[in-house]
Amino acid sequence: MKKIPDCQPDVYTYSILIKSCLHVYDFDAVNSLLSEMEVHGIRPSTVTYNTLIDAYGKAKKFVEMESVLVQMLRQPHCEPDVWTMNSTLRAFGGSGQIDMMEKCYEKFQKAGIDPTIKTFNILLDAYGKTENYEKMSAVMQYMQRYHYTWTLVTYNIVIDAFGRGGDVKQMEFLFRLMQSERIKPNCVTLCSLVRAYGNAGKLEKIAAVLRFVENSDITLDTVFFNCLIDAYGLMGCIAEMKVVPEMMKRRGCRLDKVTYRTMIKAFSMNGMTGHAKELQKELRSM
Repeated sequence: MKKIPDCQPDVYTYSILIKSCLHVYDFDAVNSLLSEMEVHGIRPSTVTYNTLIDAYGKAKKFVEMESVLVQMLRQPHCEPDVWTMNSTLRAFGGSGQIDMMEKCYEKFQKAGIDPTIKTFNILLDAYGKTENYEKMSAVMQYMQRYHYTWTLVTYNIVIDAFGRGGDVKQMEFLFRLMQSERIKPNCVTLCSLVRAYGNAGKLEKIAAVLRFVENSDITLDTVFFNCLIDAYGLMGCIAEMKVVPEMMKRRGCRLDKVTYRTMIKAFSMNGMTGHAKELQKELRSM
């Protein structure tokens, strides 16, 4: 492109290259491309900055992320948008920096950027993972008050949060509400239910989840069965756990290293060292 006079790379070309480098965490190549843009007088766009902010946030490079955000705000032609806000909130919220997340949210709102359903999902996820159920409930109430339609992602986040927090009653209420809204659960939803029931020692509830699965067309994956094995192991239900690998094979799900490690942990916890050693041999041969 550089050798062809009428086909010089522009901001879109560089933005795509930068995004590709960020996918493989090649930050040195990204810096080189940004320097090249500066030399050729090509100014980054809002999309370029958003891509950088998102990638630095996911890599937990908060100094670099904040530096890019400051650069963006200094540019007269680059207005932050809802993507900028969501990437920043996800970065701080995902790392448990709730105060920073809230401060940024406030600043973006003052700048006139309106939240979307994705914004609220990010807030809910951050509050749920830090067990801040009061603030999570406040966000839920706000969404209902201003008629934000909940998505599958929203339900999965709140079901998982209340399940991890041991509030099985609220988790079940949200699951029923989800169904009443005709939002189809997926494997993520089912994993949250099984995990919560396993922690609460509710074997009959796990059986109910499996019956629900049998009467649905939900495609199960290895992650779901690994959650099921873990739940049975926690409750000491070894007979039920031993049946799961056969269930996996019938569903066309391969046993992976996590499956073996989870079963080894369960056998060890329940004093069945012989079974654990046999599986360890199989695991080493994988």
